[in-house]
Amino acid sequence: MTSNQSVAADGAVVPTSAARGRVIAAFVAVYLIWGTTYFVLGEVVHEVPPLFMTAMRFVVAGSVLYAWRRSRGAPRPTRGNWIASAWIGALLLLGGYGLTAWAQQRVPSGLTALLVAISPLNMVLLDWLRPGGRRPDTAVFAGLALGLAGMVLLIGPARLEAAKDADLVSTLACLGASLCWSTGSVLGRQARQSSDVFLAAAMQMLVGAVLLLGASAATGEFTRLGAHILSPAMLGGWLYLTIAGSLVAFSAYIYLLKVSTPARVSTYAYVNPAVAVFVGWAFGDEVVTTRILAAAGLLLGGVALITAWKGRAAARRLAAP
Repeated sequence: MTSNQSVAADGAVVPTSAARGRVIAAFVAVYLIWGTTYFVLGEVVHEVPPLFMTAMRFVVAGSVLYAWRRSRGAPRPTRGNWIASAWIGALLLLGGYGLTAWAQQRVPSGLTALLVAISPLNMVLLDWLRPGGRRPDTAVFAGLALGLAGMVLLIGPARLEAAKDADLVSTLACLGASLCWSTGSVLGRQARQSSDVFLAAAMQMLVGAVLLLGASAATGEFTRLGAHILSPAMLGGWLYLTIAGSLVAFSAYIYLLKVSTPARVSTYAYVNPAVAVFVGWAFGDEVVTTRILAAAGLLLGGVALITAWKGRAAARRLAAP
């Protein structure tokens, strides 16, 4: 921890004004960039095998980030650092990204979005139940409920009705992906990772990429590779997902897990779908209706309730004698 940070009673690192700008920038990256990747991924995933594409994203992003941090003097990772990165990368990338990508081949997007929206509740409960965890304030649970209600409204009755025909195994895989992501996010905060947050993120990317490549080979994706994946449109989409989605947003997410609380960081799961809807309206053929606007209001209201309450609670604890 640096001189421009302090620790709240719940274990979160509270940045002073010198570091607050970096925290805000990281939240903006996770909120907006991951929100836009929904649209880009939807355009690319039909042409490129999802596990292979995800693995290649993190091979490149992880290699670039690792080389950059080591060249800037980040300490050489220890064996313990690599072990921690291995299981965190397995949970976040293979379990979180991989299972979701595999499941989305058979699970409707509406059901996928709803299952992803359970992640904030998972993260809050896991953070509470872990050794030394604190019970969340009532306002946090109220914010989670408000956000989940907004997500249901955003998805709409038609897509929820279609979810009845979803493949059971794939649906369970998507639910498992949400749990893997939440577990890795919460428990990774206490792991023996590198003291350099971005080097730790790079190590997770590299280990996760290797595991994703193995899963891609095991599921027969290599037989679906061809020259069509090298088209300008596919390469452009892959570059955006790699640079913006993986290198910038994923690194920002790992950073936020170190300096904020799981409840606040998990709010990305509510903001991303709302951003995705408006990106689809601006660049695609999606229509923004009154129902969608009302859902966005509920989603952002839940986020505001969680983040504002946690901020006031941390401030009160720091000011207490």
